[in-house]
Amino acid sequence: MQVILMEKVVNLGSLGDVVKVKDGYARNYLIPQGKAKRATAANLKHFEERRAELEKIQADAHAAALARADQLADLTLVVTQKAGMDGRLFGSVTNIDIAEALSSQGISVSKAEVRMPEGPIKSIGEFQVTIALHTDVTSEITVAVQPE
Repeated sequence: MQVILMEKVVNLGSLGDVVKVKDGYARNYLIPQGKAKRATAANLKHFEERRAELEKIQADAHAAALARADQLADLTLVVTQKAGMDGRLFGSVTNIDIAEALSSQGISVSKAEVRMPEGPIKSIGEFQVTIALHTDVTSEITVAVQPE
């Protein structure tokens, strides 16, 4: 299915690109999320009329993400959890815990923006965690896990 991208989508294209994707991906994800529209003549015409407006929205979102990245620069987040004598945690520190800890410090981050490629943290120590604020903006923070 041919779709017009209404915003930048990672590994697919940027605003205004007409790309061919699988039908299920378009019907179940891109179109319901508002990230794309079917590539019909009417939709192409409508997109070209709104192109400047959509580019301004994208630029504003990018600027807001850069501002949030400045807040996160060189941040060390301290999280306390119950731990055993050997330094292993009873449970783990997940993206939800990190998002809540950042929110308590006044920085709004959703759990989906916290990227933990190695999975949840299960031991005491310092770990690097990536916060993906926008498709083009990421920030690294240090999470220091301490025993309770």
